[in-house]
Amino acid sequence: MTGTNTDHLYQLVNRSKRNTENVIKTAPLGICITDPQGHFEMVNPAYCQFYGYQEEELLGQHFTLVVPEAYRMQVSQLHDEFIRGDENYELRQEWEVRCNNGETRTIITEAARIEGDDGKPRKVTFIVDITQRKRLEERLTQANERLEYLAHHDELTGLLNRRQGLAKLEEALERCRRYGNQLSIVMFDLDNFKNVNDTYGHSTGDSVLQEVTQVVNQQLRSTDSQVRLGGEEFLIIMPEVNAEAAHTAMERIRQQVEQTTYTEHQLTMTLSAGIACYVEASSTRMLDRADKAMYQAKQAGRNRVVIASSSV
Repeated sequence: MTGTNTDHLYQLVNRSKRNTENVIKTAPLGICITDPQGHFEMVNPAYCQFYGYQEEELLGQHFTLVVPEAYRMQVSQLHDEFIRGDENYELRQEWEVRCNNGETRTIITEAARIEGDDGKPRKVTFIVDITQRKRLEERLTQANERLEYLAHHDELTGLLNRRQGLAKLEEALERCRRYGNQLSIVMFDLDNFKNVNDTYGHSTGDSVLQEVTQVVNQQLRSTDSQVRLGGEEFLIIMPEVNAEAAHTAMERIRQQVEQTTYTEHQLTMTLSAGIACYVEASSTRMLDRADKAMYQAKQAGRNRVVIASSSV
């Protein structure tokens, strides 16, 4: 080979090397090269900009400088295994990383093995910032979870909504039919609640509903379910309870509701309730009997609990 040809090849190699360096420097994604011990040998401007460091602050440092402390041992071991292994490419992975300002961000990494001038392996890592995408995914997940929650719960009180409550009642009735279990339900509403809305406004009325809900829940067993049927009308499902036991429990609740004051206006409230228990009836029939018993409580002067006559 002539000297001219050798010079030409040398120029091509140098030009290719310069082009590669230019590509790395101008690449919009972060790129770094680490030595066999995990220390930075090269970081491009996009990598420095993403992490908030100057190039000289990173070169020579261990790459776990940009990794949250909780993950440092794990990622360091993965780096060492890759350096010692036979694979030339590392699968895409998602990581949380720490920037110089303390901010935690999310990246996707891919890596390849190259050989250094000393013949030893190096790891080239490419990073893509997916922080915004990750946050969007989290917001979408939260929104979907919220929609799922609202499909089954009343937004104001957090109780089961009418649809889900009636479905739960059907499940309880099915267990009664199959296993002969006892079951009682209670329908109640707040006496003269309209006066609260008319006098203090609907915002205060909403607060009263929320606070009464909490008072009632505190008196219920973990196996009981309180349901908001609509407005100020509620349903309580009490599995494994007969009418008399349900009456005792509801009397305790009625007294607690009466003795508690609500909102900053120190309002007092009472409730009227009707109880029905399972006697080979449909959910519609049980609800109808409980509703009539509640109406009887209203007619008898309110602030009382009545057992549906056909339940005893």
